[in-house]
Amino acid sequence: DVQLQASGGGLVRPGGSLRLSCAASGFQFDDYSVGWFRQAPGKEREGISCTYKNGIIKYYADSVKGRFTISRDNDKNTALLQMNSLKTDDTAVYYCATNCYDNGGVIEKGSAGTWGQGTLVTVSS
Repeated sequence: DVQLQASGGGLVRPGGSLRLSCAASGFQFDDYSVGWFRQAPGKEREGISCTYKNGIIKYYADSVKGRFTISRDNDKNTALLQMNSLKTDDTAVYYCATNCYDNGGVIEKGSAGTWGQGTLVTVSS
């Protein structure tokens, strides 16, 4: 089965850090771009970061640029999202997905991609 398993969410204070992990299985991971999306309560899902197959090309939403870093390890079939300087506005369910791309500054997921299950990040004092 094609699967993406996200983990690493939790409760953190403003200014703190978390690292999310996305483990892929059931498909050739390095054939696909992989990205992170999030959905805050009452808001639409937004793309926040995407990296292409080789992990060199990376895109970030303006809301997280300079604070979040995406990476991938194709040998381990894993993508990571290092989140620093977290803000209360970062509170959301975070999802990883394949087949992401940058569409003029907006990170989107192509129809052929796969969603992982979400992991909740709560930033609160």
